[in-house]
Amino acid sequence: MKCPFCSHPDTQVVETRVSEDGAFIRRRRQCHACDKRFTTYERPDVTFPTIVKKDGQRVEYKREKLLASMQLALRKRPVSTEQIDSAIERIEEKLLNLAQREVASNRLGELVMRELKKLDQVGYVRFASVYRSFEDIDEFKTLVDEVRK
Repeated sequence: MKCPFCSHPDTQVVETRVSEDGAFIRRRRQCHACDKRFTTYERPDVTFPTIVKKDGQRVEYKREKLLASMQLALRKRPVSTEQIDSAIERIEEKLLNLAQREVASNRLGELVMRELKKLDQVGYVRFASVYRSFEDIDEFKTLVDEVRK
């Protein structure tokens, strides 16, 4: 695999770990040219359902987009990258288990909110406030009260 830092084509695997649920393999690699280390993930190549947005537009599911939105919600929160990766794995597993060619974006949003609620209450409220497009402070207060219970 090519080094992401110097583009040297020769890297060596120095550590390999299988995830707890066996869904992917994590490999630590080291470049022979610059000696920097980086991580790669090996996952099965599967076809995820198309996401149907509120306006009817159909877009390809992108793990990177889901990861970015979860990282934004959990920014500066005590949640590890491994916890986020595990949550995404669970969301993807649920998407695949639906066995549907298309999934509404609000269904995906609900899956994300369920995982965020387990990970971090502040991250959950951050995501929900954007996802549900709160119009006034009362809606926000209702959500916070719900989380406190």
